[in-house]
Amino acid sequence: MPYSFLLTGGGTGGHVFPALAVARVLRERGHRLLFVGTRAGMESRLVPEAGYEMEFIRSGGLNRVGLRKQIQSAIQLPVGIAAARRILRRFRPDAVFSMGGFVAGPVMIAAVFSRIPLIIMEPNAVPGFANRKVARHVYRALLGFESTRACFPPERSEVTGLPVRPEFFNLRPKAEGAFSVLITGGSRGARTLNRASRESWPLFRERGAGVRIIHQTGAIEHEVLAKSFRDSGVQGEVVPFISNMPCAFANADMVVARAGAGSVNEIAAAGMPSVLVPLPFAADDHQRKNAQSLVDAGAARMLLDAEMNGERLFQEVESLRKNPDVLSRMRDRVRQFAHPGAAERAAEVLEEAALTGR
Repeated sequence: MPYSFLLTGGGTGGHVFPALAVARVLRERGHRLLFVGTRAGMESRLVPEAGYEMEFIRSGGLNRVGLRKQIQSAIQLPVGIAAARRILRRFRPDAVFSMGGFVAGPVMIAAVFSRIPLIIMEPNAVPGFANRKVARHVYRALLGFESTRACFPPERSEVTGLPVRPEFFNLRPKAEGAFSVLITGGSRGARTLNRASRESWPLFRERGAGVRIIHQTGAIEHEVLAKSFRDSGVQGEVVPFISNMPCAFANADMVVARAGAGSVNEIAAAGMPSVLVPLPFAADDHQRKNAQSLVDAGAARMLLDAEMNGERLFQEVESLRKNPDVLSRMRDRVRQFAHPGAAERAAEVLEEAALTGR
C-alpha cells in the first residue's frame, strides 16, 4: 500500500545525502514523497536535482551560534513552525522523517503538535540540540552509535547506522597508479584543510613523494586554491564540489576529512583508510567523539584542528603511503562501523509507523 511521507533535513551534504538515500528506497517502493528545506541550504539544489518535490520554510540555528543569530533564529522559529504545520495539513503525511540540520527543528515540532509519527536519524555520538528536545516524542530514533541510546527511550531507539549511498559499499581498494589522497572538508569546504593542503604541495613536490591529490575545497576558496595548485607542479585536481563522491573514493588510496557523521559513515562503507580532523566548533564536540570511536578501534587516525598544517599533513600521508600493511588493517577495521542496510531499515520503520497510524 502506498503511503505519503515528508522528509526534512539540510544545510550541508551530510544531512541531505542520507535523506536522499532513504528517499530513493521509498520511491522504489511506490510511496509519495515531499521534502521540506530552506532555500539557503544545499537541499535547495540537491533535492530537486534528484527529482523530488520540495517546499521551503525559514529556519536558523540556536545551538553554538552567536547571540545575534540566536535572536534571529528565535524570532523565525514560530514562523517556521507555523509554515511547517500548514505544509503538514496540506500534504497529510503518514509519517515524518528528520535527518537533522537547522530546518528540522520547526518541522519536528510541527509533527509532534500534529500527532504525526516522527522518525529521527541521529548519526553522531552526541545527539544534536533539536533531537534532544524531541527525544521523548519520537516514534523511533535511528542511531549511529550504541552509546547514543541513553538519550532516547530504549524501547523506541535502535542502532541502524547512517543511510549511505549503496555505491560506497561496492568499492574495491585502488590497485594501480600514483598514491592518491582525497581531501575534503565537506560540501562547503574547511578552511583548515584548505590551508594545510596548500602548504603541503611544495613538500610533496620537493621531496618527490609522487602523490596525487584530489581536493574538494568548497566554493568560497576554490578559485584562489585552484590557481595555486596549477602552479604547484603536483599531480591531481582542485574542485569546489564533488557530486560523485563514490567515484572519488574509488580513485583514492586514503581520505583526509572532517569527522561529521556523513564522512565517517561513507569512509566506513567504503573501507577507506583516513585521517580525521574534527571541526573544533561542532556542537557538543560531536565530531571529535565520532573520530575517537574509529581511532579506538584502530580504524582511523585523528589530528586536532590546531595541529593540522602542511607539514603534519605531509607526514601523515607519507607515513601511511610507506606502510601498506597499516593501510590494509585500517581498511579491515573501519568496515565494522559500516551499516549497509540503514536506508532500507529507515524505510521499513516509516512504513511501520504509517501502518500503525492507519
